[in-house]
Amino acid sequence: MKQIHQIKFPAHGSPADRGSADKYYGRPCNPHWWPNGTYKGHRVHAEDMTEDEISLYKEAYRNEEDEKDWGND
Repeated sequence: MKQIHQIKFPAHGSPADRGSADKYYGRPCNPHWWPNGTYKGHRVHAEDMTEDEISLYKEAYRNEEDEKDWGND
């Protein structure tokens, strides 16, 4: 039987998801997250985040290697 490997992505709206997305879309580093999923419920701003949440955001921001191609060449 062939084994299927799954890639684990951060939960939609999580600090890591938002850090990665902000870097991908060329937005500034601005720690935040959405507990109920991106743009659902309330946005948690940096001043209300734990140190671990901020670290997850910043690590994902630093490690994102891809960027949105806006087609402006």
